[in-house]
Amino acid sequence: MSEFKTTIFDVAPIKFTEGAIKELKNLVYEKEITDTHALRIGVKGGGCSGLSYILGFDKQTEADEVFDVEGLKVIMNKAHGMYLLGMEVDYVSGLNNRGFVFNNPNADSTCGCGSSFSA
Repeated sequence: MSEFKTTIFDVAPIKFTEGAIKELKNLVYEKEITDTHALRIGVKGGGCSGLSYILGFDKQTEADEVFDVEGLKVIMNKAHGMYLLGMEVDYVSGLNNRGFVFNNPNADSTCGCGSSFSA
């Protein structure tokens, strides 16, 4: 349980595909992630295009907004919303590619691997 006063929003600024939700819920189960952690999505400086995506399980901070995405608690630093608004996160599992894919309409350019962008 968080020690911060939290408003949980029903509508997230980011969309997760059915495949991404399924894989994230599998990870929660397999890694035995407790309710002390939530899925963090955000950005950080770095990468070949200037900004890199953050996707992982983390503890909530005071600067986070909290979203309920199909029963999955998602946290995002309020300042990151301008970079991620309207983004879709997908999960692909094919012969040539396996992992989470970020489709960001705010990105001016992306790198070849798709994990960094400029806005």
